[in-house]
Amino acid sequence: MSMATSHPSLSSITIPSSSSSSKFSSSLSPFLALAPPQRTKARRLHVRRTCVRAMVQQAVQGAPAAYAKEMERLSAKESLLLAFKDAGGFEALVSGKTTDMQRIDVNERITGLERLNPTPRPTTSPFLEGRWNFEWFGSGSPGLFAARLIFENFPSSIASLSKMDVFIKDGNANITANMNLLNSIESKVIISTKLSVEGPLRMKEEYVEGTLVSPTIIEDRVPEQLKGALGQAVNAVQQLPVPIRDAVSSGLKVPLSNSIQRLFMISYLDEEILIIRDTSGMPEVLTRLDASPSSLGESIPEYES
Repeated sequence: MSMATSHPSLSSITIPSSSSSSKFSSSLSPFLALAPPQRTKARRLHVRRTCVRAMVQQAVQGAPAAYAKEMERLSAKESLLLAFKDAGGFEALVSGKTTDMQRIDVNERITGLERLNPTPRPTTSPFLEGRWNFEWFGSGSPGLFAARLIFENFPSSIASLSKMDVFIKDGNANITANMNLLNSIESKVIISTKLSVEGPLRMKEEYVEGTLVSPTIIEDRVPEQLKGALGQAVNAVQQLPVPIRDAVSSGLKVPLSNSIQRLFMISYLDEEILIIRDTSGMPEVLTRLDASPSSLGESIPEYES
């Protein structure tokens, strides 16, 4: 009995020749040629996504830090303003009623705010211009010296310094001291000065002129015992020659050029608070009275080193 096989004969199996193999490989060559660029593109996409992810993480991490610093600055400002109020304000300062504990507390809060100064070049910042109210003087400040001179020579019932402010514009400053005499006569002393930029933080102030403004009389506040004498004084002024009377009404002017000057440094400036220190390091703190000058187009010209 013969064994028959169902397998095809070996002669029926066709082995690819070298020519057909080369044709097969050449048909795959376009796909093989595309493989390296695809891997390179994928690698570039991976690198790009990694960079973007790092930038996003940095932004997300930086935003809370900037927010925290800004909140710290706002808190320091509020703390300083509260310290002024607790110390009795401007009246207590100029009358010498501020205690040593209150002064050291205010100075500590001033130092804390100065280290958070958001304006790197305050002398050329548009925020510097405008009207500012004096809130605090150092012990060696000219403003405090003038204020105490009034209080030491006159009782508070006779003379008082109600407030001081300064208007800064185009490199000039007008410092105004508002005085009250006998609670019925209001007078002003205006000091005009010239400001020059000496660096990103430092400025020079030169006094130009002093003006004693003609007083304003509030008649309903004049004490009865003084009304007669005051009426005589007013009549005497009215009888003066017109040129002299006009000069008196426009104020007594005293030239101060080349007599007084000082250097000071701006240690803090934003849209609401200005802090300066003189050569002795004494601080003066001012708060803005008018609107923020954020709409100003140009700043003060840069200094020349």
